Amino acid sequence: MVSQGSPTSLLEALSSDFLACKICLEQLHTPKTLPCLHTYCQDCLAQLANSGYVRCPECRETVPVPPAGVAAFKTNFFVNGLLDLVKARACGDLRAGKPACALCPLVGGTSAGGPATARCLDCADDLCQACADGHRCTRQTHTHRVVDLVGYRAGWYDEEARERQAAQCPQHPGEALRFLCQPCSQLLCRECRLDPHLDHPCLPLAEAVSARRPGLEELLAGVDSNLVELETTRVVEKEALARLREQAARVGMQVEEAAEGVLRALLAQKQEVLGQLRAHVEAAEEAARERLAKLEDKEQVAKAATAFARRVLSLGREAEILSLEGAITQRLQQLQGCPWTPGPTPCLLPQLELHPGLLDKNCRLLQLSFEEQQTEKNGGKDGVGTERELENQSQREVGAKPEGQSGVQPQGREGTISPKEDKAQLPQEDSGPQLERGGRANKKKKFKGRCKSISREPSPALGPNLDGSGLLPRPIFYCTFPTRMPGDRRSPRITGLCPYGPREILVADEQNRALKRFSLNGDYKGTMPIPEGCSPCSVAALQNAVAFSAGARLYLISPGGEVQWRRALSLGQASHAVTALPSRDRVAVSVAGHVEVYNMEGSLATRFIPGGKASRGQRALVFLTTSPQGNFVGSDWQQNSVVVCDGLGQVIGEYKGPGLHGCQPGSLSVDKKGYIFLTIREVNKVVILDPKGSLLGDFLTAFHGLEKPRVTTMVDGRYLVVSLSNGTIHVFRVRSPDS
Repeated sequence: MVSQGSPTSLLEALSSDFLACKICLEQLHTPKTLPCLHTYCQDCLAQLANSGYVRCPECRETVPVPPAGVAAFKTNFFVNGLLDLVKARACGDLRAGKPACALCPLVGGTSAGGPATARCLDCADDLCQACADGHRCTRQTHTHRVVDLVGYRAGWYDEEARERQAAQCPQHPGEALRFLCQPCSQLLCRECRLDPHLDHPCLPLAEAVSARRPGLEELLAGVDSNLVELETTRVVEKEALARLREQAARVGMQVEEAAEGVLRALLAQKQEVLGQLRAHVEAAEEAARERLAKLEDKEQVAKAATAFARRVLSLGREAEILSLEGAITQRLQQLQGCPWTPGPTPCLLPQLELHPGLLDKNCRLLQLSFEEQQTEKNGGKDGVGTERELENQSQREVGAKPEGQSGVQPQGREGTISPKEDKAQLPQEDSGPQLERGGRANKKKKFKGRCKSISREPSPALGPNLDGSGLLPRPIFYCTFPTRMPGDRRSPRITGLCPYGPREILVADEQNRALKRFSLNGDYKGTMPIPEGCSPCSVAALQNAVAFSAGARLYLISPGGEVQWRRALSLGQASHAVTALPSRDRVAVSVAGHVEVYNMEGSLATRFIPGGKASRGQRALVFLTTSPQGNFVGSDWQQNSVVVCDGLGQVIGEYKGPGLHGCQPGSLSVDKKGYIFLTIREVNKVVILDPKGSLLGDFLTAFHGLEKPRVTTMVDGRYLVVSLSNGTIHVFRVRSPDS
């Protein structure tokens, strides 16, 4: 039957791996088609047959083997026809590089025919010019189509040849399949038509195809519509996943902001209550001091009067006693009659009372709720509403419980905090982790079996350099984009990132041997030319130049790709980290535990080992970056630490854990204030260290969409760019505590 495909599609089928077996990876031999429509060699299927079943290597569908064996599977005549076409174009008896005539040995009795110049599409024979002329003149073959052999071998007549050449019966060689037995749904030749299908209703192939084609086309149209629906559903699923990640990042930031707000309010209440306590104690002490002073005065007066009276009575003569008796009596009566104490003094003792909500172990200040995404009828273009609606929804989902259940009440009835409330605020360092652990445990219990849990080892206590407010830089999701571009032969493997120009980044794709340019919004700007054969590893942008490491060499190239200079590096390190100094007129590279700094002319400006010569051979800086203050920050895989040193190699600080969770430190970035952002790939985290290398806390986690982060860079000191192992890039805006 004539194929309905165009010559282009037929050429594609012949030139692609369509005719290759997916099991042996060679050209199909005796092709057999499974019910799932995947075709393999008969011998390959026989090797896969096990216990009466064959499992398709492509779709994994299990198919029972017919009782007669794998040979009883349907023969793929379509593939057979294409194979015959390929063999006819590629094979033939060659003499002096040309095929020989197939009729000359039959007509002239010679052992070999003359050089063929034509081909009969009906007989599938190569003919010399004389035989071709005679082939057109016989009664039996005058209707045959004889074409130029050169054009045939070039593929000009493939479609016509398939139209004229009938499929051959596998049971009766030389007989073409001409009929279809309707009850048996079996193709028949003339011999097969006689027995045992003589009494069966049969149709010529053309009529059978005309009768059955509408049904097949209808089914094909239905499957095509299903494919469109599947494609649409797949796109919707990907968009839903992207929205989920964006919403999760947004909710995560809202959780952090809410927690920080609660902490700020709690700290404010703490300071207010402590101030009230100090004011009360100071006022009570002042009043007590005044009363004590008065009592001391009365006591001195009484002691002086009684001492004088006793002296007079013990030492005075009778006349002296009697002369003073009246004055002494009057004074003693006066002292005896006045009250010695001012009465009971009121003393208000402070008491601390806990709010009932904080005494409730089930109280949750933060709680997640999960709602089904809205359809397009109720939402915006993407079916989930506008960004403002999402933010409002998130604020409703993540926040404090209604009054009476919340653990934080900012004020009492008179605008002050009751003592019971302050008692709950004092152990605030312990209440936070307890709420977090409880919330996480309940969430895991509630959704166990429905979502894959992510292992998140708790971070250690915050470092001593963290101020009392507990505020840290916070991530704000900016955008995400893939780095695989048309023309890439392999999946990207990003090994280097650096800022380049205004709001642009350079991406070192080692797998595709390219330096790609992207805007901060993910717009692809093309590639930067690099020397042929180079696989860039780490990259840094200088003034009007780009430096990158590849193999054991350091290159400096112009924006146009011209190599300005190259330097050989030590082979003792698998990869060399490259970074630009803040002045951007020098480049630093890590080489076997030490740092080498080169100027724009390629001369070695300085070389040092972090910690001095005593550290020689004890460090291996796999990642390296610089801070705006001019310090170097490196990930030392030998010491399993993050080391901070100045331009002379003097170590300023070093962090060795436990925040590394037993993992080797990864890529490093530094913002404009000197905060260090450290990537820990194994636990899907980016943590923050202060400028001296002390751990402050987590910045990004798996809840921000991190999946095996590889390399990071900081753009304009405000945007953290993170590349993942699958080639995706996430961009986050770093919000400083005072912004």
